[in-house]
Amino acid sequence: MSETKGKAKGGKAAAAKMSPEERRERATKAVQAREAKKTLPRATHGSVDHPLRIGDVEIPCYVLEDGTRVLSQRGLIAGIGMSSGSTRSGDARPVAFFESEALKPFSNNDLTLALRSPIQFIPPHGGKPALGYPATILADICECVLAARKGGALPPRQAQIGDQCEILVRGFARVGIIALVDEATGYQKDRARDALAKILEAFVAKELQPYVKKFPAEFYEEMFRLRGLPFDPDSVKRPPYFGHLTNDIVYRRLAPGVWQELKAKAKKNADGRPKHQLHRLLTPDVGDPRLRELITKVTTVMQLSNKWPDFKQKLDRVAPAYDETLQLPFELMGDDGEGL
Repeated sequence: MSETKGKAKGGKAAAAKMSPEERRERATKAVQAREAKKTLPRATHGSVDHPLRIGDVEIPCYVLEDGTRVLSQRGLIAGIGMSSGSTRSGDARPVAFFESEALKPFSNNDLTLALRSPIQFIPPHGGKPALGYPATILADICECVLAARKGGALPPRQAQIGDQCEILVRGFARVGIIALVDEATGYQKDRARDALAKILEAFVAKELQPYVKKFPAEFYEEMFRLRGLPFDPDSVKRPPYFGHLTNDIVYRRLAPGVWQELKAKAKKNADGRPKHQLHRLLTPDVGDPRLRELITKVTTVMQLSNKWPDFKQKLDRVAPAYDETLQLPFELMGDDGEGL
């Protein structure tokens, strides 16, 4: 007889400590959960590996059995520049934001109801149920935020959400008309899968070009691995100290004096953090190509390394940092290369 291991062993031990009534209650709940899962809609198509990209935004999306287009809950929240989690009242941040006194006059019942009632569904390849929102909610969110900004009601600390919504709306307009033409002419059957995403990036207005994604998913996936942290491909959330690590392994190695210049020019928020990505300050003809080349090199070195100290030793040899003092934040003092 094989030995019980892992979660099964832990579950067996927990069950042994329960009373007969508690075991019956747990079994009943398990049956109810399985039955409830059977009633959930299933996604027939998904884009986890190829998420919807609009500038610097990545949002996993799905199509359910009934044709409903769904956007990942976490992806959508991150896509509009909002942090995830709940407020002190227990409401999810998007719900609290759109039901706040400042936004409520510009919102509507359909929007707040949809935010309070995310769609639970089964991803195409099975697994745990996922949460999402109807894809059209993204346009409703943008309209509400931009109306509030126009009316002077958007709080200053949420200005970045207004900027992100403006980028999204401009992207919708540019790609939408092209998609309609493709459908009318039948060209949609012949175009490449990512053609619209590439067109969107090419059509992004000049002033919005800095928002185009610079750091690929592979870069962060390797960072998570070398730091001993679990990587979630559906999430764009990174540990705060990853910014300090990126400064060390990328920006300090671009060219002499560049890191200090970027620090001096970057506008800061109330917490002293840069308001925008540092790569937006690089010149398109020299700085940007050099950054892309360096990111590729750093990612390759990470892929060839087993641990963070091993990676740093190799990186210092192939792309040494320029002699500029980098003050480490408190949480990185004595860093052993593992997740903090």
